This record gives sequence, C-alpha cells and structure tokens, in this order.
Amino acid sequence: MPTEPETEYDETLGNKFVFVTGGVMSGLGKGITAASTGRLLSNAGFDVTAVKVDPYLNVDAGTMNPFQHGEVYVLKDGGEVDLDLGNYERFLDIDMTSKHNVTTGKVYQSVIEKERSGDYLGKTVQVIPHVTNDIKRRIREVAEGSDVCLIEVGGTVGDIEGMPYLEALRQFAHEEDEDDILFVHVTLVPYSKNGEQKTKPTQHSVKELRSIGLQPDVLVGRADDPLDPKTKEKIALFCDVPTDAVFSNPDVPDIYQVPLVVEDEGLDEYVMDRLDLSDRALPKSERHNEWRDLVTQEQSGSVDVALVGKYGLEDAYLSIYESLKHAGLAHNVNVNTEWIHAEELADGHDGQLDGMDAVVVPGGFGSRGTEGKMEAIRYARENGVPYLGLCLGFQLAVVEYARNVLGLEGAHSAELDEETPHPVIDILPEQQGVDDMGGTMRLGAHDTDIEEDSLAHRVYGDTTCTERHRHRYEVNPEYIDDLESAGLRFSGKSGRRMEILELADHPYFFGTQFHPEFRSRPGRASPPFVGLLGAALDLQEEARDEEIRA
Repeated sequence: MPTEPETEYDETLGNKFVFVTGGVMSGLGKGITAASTGRLLSNAGFDVTAVKVDPYLNVDAGTMNPFQHGEVYVLKDGGEVDLDLGNYERFLDIDMTSKHNVTTGKVYQSVIEKERSGDYLGKTVQVIPHVTNDIKRRIREVAEGSDVCLIEVGGTVGDIEGMPYLEALRQFAHEEDEDDILFVHVTLVPYSKNGEQKTKPTQHSVKELRSIGLQPDVLVGRADDPLDPKTKEKIALFCDVPTDAVFSNPDVPDIYQVPLVVEDEGLDEYVMDRLDLSDRALPKSERHNEWRDLVTQEQSGSVDVALVGKYGLEDAYLSIYESLKHAGLAHNVNVNTEWIHAEELADGHDGQLDGMDAVVVPGGFGSRGTEGKMEAIRYARENGVPYLGLCLGFQLAVVEYARNVLGLEGAHSAELDEETPHPVIDILPEQQGVDDMGGTMRLGAHDTDIEEDSLAHRVYGDTTCTERHRHRYEVNPEYIDDLESAGLRFSGKSGRRMEILELADHPYFFGTQFHPEFRSRPGRASPPFVGLLGAALDLQEEARDEEIRA
C-alpha cells in the first residue's frame, strides 16, 4: 500500500504575516523581540523571513553617520541597510537582500519614477492608494515563498513619518484572512519611585494605535523585570486583549537569551495558535534545541580584546561585538571587549593596550583616528599580540608596515592623504575615471582565492572564501612586491585585489579587506574571529605553562 505523504509546510501553508510595532519610545528592542519569535518559529519547522521598515527618507543607510545611527550593515547583494537586519540574519540564520529593507526613500522614489513615466495614467498621485500600495507590494514580494514573514516597523507609533506604513498595515488586515495576520505591539513598562510597574504609557500607546484603526493582538512589555500578574491583567483590561496575550520581555544579560525568555513566556505558542499553525508545527520533542544549548553552555576562561575605533558608540561596531561573542561561544570562553578610542592613542601608546589578549581595528571612513589605529597595529605587531584588521584595519596595517618596516616616510592611503608621496593604498587604475563615487564602491559578497600553506588557509580550511565588502580603495599594485619582500604576505587575492594579509613569525597577524563580521552567526562563528581568539588562548596557555615551570 502507498504510504501517506508527509506534510510539506511551504506548499500548503501560504503566507502568514506578523507585524511588530513599538510604542512609548524607540530603541525598546522590538526587533530583538521579533527576531527571537522568528527563531522559535523556525525551530518549530517553519520557513521564516523578515522585513525591516525604516521610515526615514534616506533610500538606504549607506550615507548615515554610524555615530548617529549605528553601523551600516552590508547584505550579500551589496545592500547597505540598518543594523537591525544584521540581528535578523544572526537570529534566523538566513541571508537577506536589499528587498528586506523598506525605506520611505525607496518607496517615494519608486512612486515618483512611476508618475514621471506615466504609469498612473494621469491620476492624482497620493499617499493613499499609491504609496500604501507600494509598501504592501514590497512586503508581499519578500514574503512570497516563506511560511511566516515578520515585519518590524521602525520608530514609534505616533511618529508622523510612520503614518503611511501604519495605514498600509490597516489595509493589510482587510485584505488578508483573519488567521493570516497578527499585530504585536512592544511597549515600555517603567517603574514608579515606589517600585510599582506603571501601565499608563502602554495604555496611551495602544490608544494611539487604535486611533488609526489598528488593534494589537499581542502586547509585549519591556521592563527591567518580568511583568507582575496584576500588571498583565491591568494591561489586558485597558487595552482590550486577553490576559494570556500580554507577555514579558525583561532585561537579560545577553540578547541571545531573549529567545529563551520568549519561549518560557509562551509567546511563540500563542503566535502559532493565533495564526492557525499549531497543528503544523513540529512536536516540541522534535524541535531543534541547539540555540538553548549554545547560549546556556558554561564558559571556562575569558579573553580581553581591545577594539580600537573612533566612534564612541557600541552600535557603530555591533557586528564586530557580536562576532567576538560568537567566537567566544565556539571556544567556550567569555569575551571582554574593551573599547579604546583611537584618537587617544595618536600620540603614542599610553598603556591602554597593556594586558590585552588581542587587538581588533575595525573598518571606517575618514582620517580621524587613523594615526591612533596605526599605533595600535604597531603595538600588536611588535609585541606579538594577536591582531585582526578589518577593511580600514587591513589597509592601515599595510600603511603601518610601509612606514615602519619598509621605511617609506609619509606612506599613507590616497583616500586619507591625497598628497602622500607613497600611496600604498589607492584607487586601482581600472577604477579611475569613474565620476560616480558609488560606481567605484565594492559592495556585497565576492569570492577570494586563498593560497595553500598559509595562515588564511588554516583559518578558513579552504582555498576560497566568500565574504562581504564595503570599500573603495585597494592595495596599490606598485608596492606589493616591496611589501612582500619585506615579509608582509598577501595570502588572499581576487584578481589584482589584495584581500587577506598575514605575517609569518607572529602568533596571529591577520587582516581582511572584506568584512567577515557580516557573515558571523552564533552557531557558525566567523573564521578570522575564531582564529584570533584561538591564538589568544594559545598564548594564555603558554604563559600558564611558563609560570608552572618557573
């Protein structure tokens, strides 16, 4: 007899949409809440994707100052997007594209281009229906082929720039079946001076949401501690949701613990029940528990890493911080990342790097802080401290070597000093003559060929790697022979482009023109970061052995 075929979720399910909005204030963590829920839905056997809506007028995040907006995250297709998409990639372990980031700039640009080309056939072009239709189209395009699509609307309910998106969501509710749509609202539940959890900010936020035609199905309270049962009941009563639809998302030591909190609260089970997914979900006994095992493992030992940059903001280097944590998980050690301002090192090493197990110099644009970064590179090179240079950190390692080993006085990058007598970093000849700066930018995923019998080969375990780029200037081919003759090895290349550098007779001196931090995941740490911590731990072990022998 023929056996009954197994259920295939993606062929029978259709699209489910979970819209996540935020109230009271921005930066509450609605993206982490959404990503954590998506992680658990993925564990339950569903194909999950995500959309991040950014209501600003920029077309993308490429020109934004990291100090104001955090890092510019680069996707595999070269899209320069908000850092929240990095969290979605890390939590869901998926590769996203530019389509997953919807901005007001993209939407209005598209609508105006269509109006100019006559696509609207003489109609008066308005926010409704033309702008809202474009928003809905973009969301549906991303959702196609997935079981569940999470849509995070950036900003706060009540912001004027977010109104077209909330109206588009209201229309969604009318156009889709009731069990295919879920609205999750994340709000702040602060404490009063007497220690009472206050619900009034949540009540006002929901009132604002309802005034534009949206009734939340689920409320998530962000607070220092879990919500009291009485607090949940009060929120449910005044916001017209069931008490079991009010969930806590308290502060935790690490964002990777949020899925565990969400799971313990039962948010994922409630979402699946409301979306009519429970019968299709994998039984709990068959769900993947790797995430919980990974983030709850006991760590033995620690590594102190100096991150030398110019932006005094952790979000400006978020993917690097996370990649170091991922490498720590791979080595089962805690990573203490110490922020060191590059400008404070510009006049020479002042002891801030003493005792550090490793040094990382990240990417960036502009000349500010570059002399301090090179001082950190020199210190790591001369003192045998494991070093990882990323993009600009790679280029400055070349500049530092040219100055202090080759003796090329005034050597620099032509991007930072147009008058340098030795432009060891420069625009390649084939890039010259391109007027549009964007036309010379190398963005997105590109392949690199790796030489055998090299540190890079040991780090990656292969003769090729694919990593994401975001830079314009390259190692100048005219100086490569001299640099390599002096001991600097370019072990990774892409045609005429130098992609990886390393030094022999050094515990770990490694630089990448690309940004490996953008592909790092909690359960799949980036190889250069794993290698950095591995070298630091080896040195710790050697030091302990020497103490024992002494």
